[in-house]
Amino acid sequence: MTAESRTFDLAVIGAGINGAGVARDAALRGLSVVLFDKGDVCNGTSWASSRLIHGGLRYLEYGEIPLVYESLHERRHLRRIASHLVKPLRICIPIYRGAKRGPLMVRLGLIGYDLLAWSKPLPRHKMLGRDEIRAREPGLLQDRLRAAACYYDAQVTFAERLVLENVLAARAAGAEIMTYAEVTDIVIRGGAVASLNCEDTLTGQRTQIAPKVVVNAAGPWVDAVLNKTGKRFPPLIGGTKGSHIIVSRFDGAPRDAFYVEADTDGRPFFILPWNGLFLIGTTDTRYDGDLSSVRATRAEVDYLLAETNRVFPAAGLTIGDVHYAYAGIRPLPAQTGGPESAITRKHIIKSHRRVARGLMSVIGGKLTTYRNLAEHVVDKVGKALGRRLPECRTSDTLLPGGWGLEEARDALGALSALSGAGVDRLLRVYGGRAVGIAAIAQQRPELDGCVDEAATLPEAEIAFVVAEEMPRTLVDIVYRRMMIGLDADQGRTHYARIAELAAAEFGWDDARRDAELYALRAHTDSLQVGRPEAKKLTS
Repeated sequence: MTAESRTFDLAVIGAGINGAGVARDAALRGLSVVLFDKGDVCNGTSWASSRLIHGGLRYLEYGEIPLVYESLHERRHLRRIASHLVKPLRICIPIYRGAKRGPLMVRLGLIGYDLLAWSKPLPRHKMLGRDEIRAREPGLLQDRLRAAACYYDAQVTFAERLVLENVLAARAAGAEIMTYAEVTDIVIRGGAVASLNCEDTLTGQRTQIAPKVVVNAAGPWVDAVLNKTGKRFPPLIGGTKGSHIIVSRFDGAPRDAFYVEADTDGRPFFILPWNGLFLIGTTDTRYDGDLSSVRATRAEVDYLLAETNRVFPAAGLTIGDVHYAYAGIRPLPAQTGGPESAITRKHIIKSHRRVARGLMSVIGGKLTTYRNLAEHVVDKVGKALGRRLPECRTSDTLLPGGWGLEEARDALGALSALSGAGVDRLLRVYGGRAVGIAAIAQQRPELDGCVDEAATLPEAEIAFVVAEEMPRTLVDIVYRRMMIGLDADQGRTHYARIAELAAAEFGWDDARRDAELYALRAHTDSLQVGRPEAKKLTS
């Protein structure tokens, strides 16, 4: 070990939802924790999801009843600890003649869904006859329509914020957070983890630590992290690719979310009201390409457009209506043969004690069940350390933004420069933590204005984010803190002003500011799937 080496009970590699949840739970239980990611928090699979907090209705088809039970009860916990981020979502399933799943099968599935969530606070499912669903959703394809089933799940509009708040909670409990810190070596000595080396990808600074336990929660990169040991491990990840597109409200658009069976291949996909727009996806295909450049292909986009146009015939969506598209890799267990949809979504915690005591990997998992997964991981960490840990308390401890929502609303409402829409936006993004933005606006008169004419983006927000939320680049600020990178225009018109404000807070010179602007615009361009003419906007 070098002189700078520090000892931690636990090192977590990967700051997606699983790693963030593990770091939070472990820190709350008194362990010394360091969390690494080679990029920013939530820059991989977690952000590229369908953004649902759901029980996994279709998992019932594959007999994964324990997973559905777990998911439904974790949904209830998340509705409580992150009520500012996780909201109820009504979903409809149209049922057509000739479909694989008829009314009886769908109804039986939803009865089972309701029974497994016996204590849920959300309404139970309801079957609608043909005339009822036609009246409610006149834009829906009428031909061969037999009935519909409607049920409730939940949606996390900004998955990035859910991950970040877990990281912030971990930090508040004593964890050290190291973003843009790529693990270069995991040193094994005497059959146990001895040390871990990393390099800051922005500054080149090298760090060595001596963790007693390492949890590899790198998602699709789990196998790549294991390779850092210099030992041979069988492949653990057999990732599948999921792509999504974002469009504005279209002609005949539904009032509710829709869960639809694709005509092309029979695979279910979602059409979801989201962030004032519509999120459509996902695909599910095996992927063994470069994990650093996963993009939605034109064929995948065309598939999602065609299926949406079929179900809502008046939509007439074309490539020019797609604001942007994104894709991610599900870190599912390696499996040869069989349909992608049949690969289990249960998480697996793999111990590597035969090769290196104190090293374990997380395979699978999803947004909905991350908290329970983290609890199981930390229980195992405690056993590996030979320590009796306190009980897990993440199921009823609010995330940082879950506190003080009304106080924050009052403080923001007192800012004369901020519109009512701006108050609502800040509460959706930051929850009760938005009170800190109001405080900065009041304390620093030079930051009491707004970036935009609609008065929804206060200048003080950028100062708050830089001071409190650990961004290191302009992409971090726009896409994973302020969340305007997910708007229809991806926030493009505000980039220059935000860059000026961020540069002042960070102390960037003009060259660094311009380099950050270039990188931000390149990231935004990477999510495009065509150069459309005018976007179709329907009120």
